[in-house]
Amino acid sequence: MKRFAGWTLSTPATLLVVVFLILPVLATIVTTFATAAGPFAPYLGFFGSGFRRTVLWRTIQVSLATTAISVIIGFLTAYVVSRSPGWLKSILIIAAVFPLLTGVVVRSFAWLIILGKNGILNSALLSTGLIAEPLSMLYTQGAVITAMVYLFVPLMVLTLVGVLEAIPDDLLQASASLGARPSATFMQVILPLAVPGLIVGAVLVFTGSFTAYATPQLLGGEAQMVMGTLMYQQAMVTFDWVSASTIAAIMVVITIAIVLLMTRVARRLNPMAT
Repeated sequence: MKRFAGWTLSTPATLLVVVFLILPVLATIVTTFATAAGPFAPYLGFFGSGFRRTVLWRTIQVSLATTAISVIIGFLTAYVVSRSPGWLKSILIIAAVFPLLTGVVVRSFAWLIILGKNGILNSALLSTGLIAEPLSMLYTQGAVITAMVYLFVPLMVLTLVGVLEAIPDDLLQASASLGARPSATFMQVILPLAVPGLIVGAVLVFTGSFTAYATPQLLGGEAQMVMGTLMYQQAMVTFDWVSASTIAAIMVVITIAIVLLMTRVARRLNPMAT
């Protein structure tokens, strides 16, 4: 009876997800197989283009670099927050969440002001004499990765704080009482127990950075085109909806594959898994 009641309560939400998410995605993928040139012609055309393969590889590189850096910074920040006193913890969490209160476009424009040739960073370097002329930092892969890390680190911190807070202090005290050094306690107790949170955060950051559009467009431009900006160009500039649908389908497949891979890794590394 309880199981039936649960299914009944979840039915409206399930229908909404099916109608407004799953069916549109399936319809987009189906259109790529209904071309006159053959069911796999759009995909053969995509992977047969050196430019599009480069865009795909660049997108994966940016996403992996963003994820790796966000995991390191986010984990260290979340660890400090989780071990802070109550009042300080609240302040630190507010500071971590504060960037999320502004839009992605606003935060990306902020990096235009920071990294521009007449921006804050170049002005500081010129005033200290470290450089003789302004550096070209915009429209580079480094600029895109830097801005993406800034966008997604708060998400990683929020994901990990709860996981690290849930680690019992008794385990840490037991490790110390058995003679383990702080570094050993961190590597053998804290890090393994934080793996599920790390995997969840990494999946969120990777999928978000892999499908990002506004930040790569503003800070990368045409020189650093990624899959999101390429899809927009195909759909809204050249009006090639089949190519845009093909790009979207490839992004969906890669995202699902990454999620499944990360889930399997989490099950293998999670010491609490049954």
